[in-house]
Amino acid sequence: MKKLLWLMVPSLLVSLFIYLFYRTDKTVVNDIFIAVFSRSTYYSLRSAINRVLPLPDLIIYSLPEGLWVFCITLTSKPYYLVAGQLHFKLLYLPLVFSVGLELLQLVHITNGRFDWLDIASSVIFWAIGMLVLPNRRPLQNAFEPFTAQSLLCLLSYVIVYFAHVWK
Repeated sequence: MKKLLWLMVPSLLVSLFIYLFYRTDKTVVNDIFIAVFSRSTYYSLRSAINRVLPLPDLIIYSLPEGLWVFCITLTSKPYYLVAGQLHFKLLYLPLVFSVGLELLQLVHITNGRFDWLDIASSVIFWAIGMLVLPNRRPLQNAFEPFTAQSLLCLLSYVIVYFAHVWK
């Protein structure tokens, strides 16, 4: 679990930094930041960071998705879900989820802009996540028993909500 956290926390912090200071201010995480610190603090900090550390579009728009796919792949690896008689390996859910969201953007069902680079980033980081920290134990049901590690898995999916554009 410690190795997992050592890989996840920096990835999520980089994503958070990019979402806060480079992406649209209409995300849940930005609203939380503004509620805690103030709108003027947020905009002055955002402006200063963009001036001092300009980032290319590839980093701003594709890296965060790749990093969260990496994190949820790591947490999903040891689990499966049961739906009737089917056992679905959670290892594949991050890829299905990320590509599915891009396709929903393509047909304008969700907010955002379809981007092939986001799909490429997701596939690459999913593959890296598959290779890092191999799961040497038998797969477990994600919710039976519900453990600290399965809670971490669930929370890694919830984190995606904080990047949601809701306005």
